[in-house]
Amino acid sequence: MELTHFIEYIKEKPEVVEDYPFGPEVKVFKVQGKMFALVSRREGKYFINLKCDPLEAIQLRDIFAAIKPGYHMNKKHWNTVELDASLPPGEIERMIDNSFLLVAKTLKKELRDYILRQCD
Repeated sequence: MELTHFIEYIKEKPEVVEDYPFGPEVKVFKVQGKMFALVSRREGKYFINLKCDPLEAIQLRDIFAAIKPGYHMNKKHWNTVELDASLPPGEIERMIDNSFLLVAKTLKKELRDYILRQCD
């Protein structure tokens, strides 16, 4: 799948805002001001940084060569996914969903409940 598909998939999440705090070359996606996805390009390749449960982060890195510890992120809680067509698109979408939910669940109860209801 193309990068544009995954960017649109991210933007479909409720209350998502696209930002560029690290310059025009890094798209940062936030829910209520909290990052859950970063899209960047390095050396002609595209990458998505996604928040992840620490145990699952290690497991995914062991399974998929295209998943590495988060580039310029807390490596315990973030993975960097190279969009090199080696991962099934559904797996990348699942990781995007999980990243969004991990961040949404940290929001204040009323806002969290509102956002999570929109995800059903």
